[in-house]
Order: sequence, then C-alpha cells, then structure tokens
Amino acid sequence: MKKIAFLGLIIACMASCTTKEDPFLIQENQIGKLYKNSTVKQLDSLFAKDSLVKRIGEGDYMQAGNDQYLVFDKRGRHLLTLIPAQQHDENEKIKTIQIYDSRYKSAKGISLESTFKDIRENFTIKSIYNTISTVVITVEGQEYFTIDKKELPEDLRYDMDLNIEAIQIPDAAKIKQFAINWKHEATKDTDTKDAE
Repeated sequence: MKKIAFLGLIIACMASCTTKEDPFLIQENQIGKLYKNSTVKQLDSLFAKDSLVKRIGEGDYMQAGNDQYLVFDKRGRHLLTLIPAQQHDENEKIKTIQIYDSRYKSAKGISLESTFKDIRENFTIKSIYNTISTVVITVEGQEYFTIDKKELPEDLRYDMDLNIEAIQIPDAAKIKQFAINWKHEATKDTDTKDAE
C-alpha cells in the first residue's frame, strides 16, 4: 500500500513539473515571463533566452520620448517593446507593453489576429481617438488597440476632426497594434492619443 501511495506521489509530482506556464499568455498582471512589478534591471534575466535591444533615449534616440526595450526571439521575430514610466532608472517598473507577435493572447483569445468585433464583444469601449493614420481604441481595463484607417470606410479616413463612433468601424477591421498599460501607483497615466 505504501508503494502505491509513493508511486502516486511521484506521478503527481512529475505531472506538476511538466506543466509549463504559457510564455505567450496575457493576464491582468503578467504577460508571458513579464510581471507587473518587474523592473528594468530584471529584463536581462527575464529575457535571457531572447535578444533585448535597449534604446535608452541617447545618441540616435535622443528625440525619443521614452526608454524602449525591444524583445526579439532567437529567430529575430519582434515579440514586445517595453516602455518604463521614467527614463534612465533601472529600478523603474514597466508601464507600457506593445505586442508585436500574434502568439501573445489574452485568456479571452484576443491577439493581433483579432478584429474589431472581438474587441467589441470582449471589452467595454471607453473612447476612440482619431489620429492621422489610425484610430486608437481604449477600453475598460489596461488594454488599448489601434486600427489602421485603411480598414475604415473611405469617408472616415482623411478628416482627423471627425468623431468616429464604434458603430462606424467594420466588425472585420483588423487590429494593427495591441498594447497594455499597467497602472502603477507612483506614476501618471500616459495619454494614448499619440499612439499610431
């Protein structure tokens, strides 16, 4: 009897050890390996198996408004761009995560392969900003999305002063950019109007 119990314990342990965390799952406080409380100085170890390109607002990137950390996998695919709230601080937490790889999916299945219909059916839309080449859709929660104006009816593409409503965006309109804004107590929210 003891042998059977011991064998059962070993099998249960092996099963739990083989259960891997989904490296592309988007959750409320976690995106793959990245957690909401992760800091800039932890990025090298979090993405040790990937390639991390650091654009820290100096040299060629002096005009950049933010430090940016671009994550590429070993095959050269751009996975994420991570932006901390403050520049030049390795203890700063990541605020904005721009998703570039369609393998990243929320628990509801939302990814870069989703459409406006998926956004509408899974989120409460807070606002729609009309920019030069995109519409930026903010939702209740931490996500925001951009849709290329080429996906819109022609009469909505060229006038930035138009107030575009959700009902005017075709269900089949594809997502161009999917991003997450994590709110941290010590930082102010960034406006997403300039996202394109």
